[in-house]
Amino acid sequence: MSFPFYVNPEQMAQEKAEFARKGIARGKSIVTLEYAGGVLMVAENPLQLQKLGEIYDRVAFAGVGKFSEFDRLRKIGVQWADTEGYRFSRDDVRGKALANLYSQVVGEEFTRSPKPFEVEIVVAECGDDELSGHEKNALYRIGFDGTIQDQKGFCAIGGSVDSLTSHLESNFREGLDLGETLRLGRETLQRAENGTPELPPESLEVAILERTKPGRRFRRLGDDEVAQLLG
Repeated sequence: MSFPFYVNPEQMAQEKAEFARKGIARGKSIVTLEYAGGVLMVAENPLQLQKLGEIYDRVAFAGVGKFSEFDRLRKIGVQWADTEGYRFSRDDVRGKALANLYSQVVGEEFTRSPKPFEVEIVVAECGDDELSGHEKNALYRIGFDGTIQDQKGFCAIGGSVDSLTSHLESNFREGLDLGETLRLGRETLQRAENGTPELPPESLEVAILERTKPGRRFRRLGDDEVAQLLG
């Protein structure tokens, strides 16, 4: 009679975590920062595949790691947001609820699947002065194991998180305009181990959530506008 092969659960979790970290480290980093007019997302991304995306009116998404996996998560978020907005109200689609959904999906994959998601994601929500209790921006970081963190002011995901976060802690301040925030975002990405010494505008993927924009707040910035803002 043969017995099933036994693996210590703690060892299995450690091996899954190491596997996921290696996959995420191969991807290029993303920084998300609040600025005076909303939320800015900046990714080092010389490819045509998009790492930043719109989820709903005031909610955006950023992902690093395995593209097919975080794009699948983005689509799950879009479908969830469309359903929630239809069932209730567009104002009821909240970044916190979406982050909790992602935390559940990613956490279950890490626990039950032999291979976890090789992703880290950020959910960003732009505040609205006309919505009582939701005037402030919100940033949520979801790890490969489903852990969720509420971030304030800025958030970095990808390979060199410690270095990026340290730079942001030293240089970020509230009330920066869009140009100042974008320059800080590029300077931060240039500190990444996989970053280039001087990132040109065409190698950056940039998107914003504008507080004052009516309706859908998400907008992508083209190379010319990025170059102009970088000055």
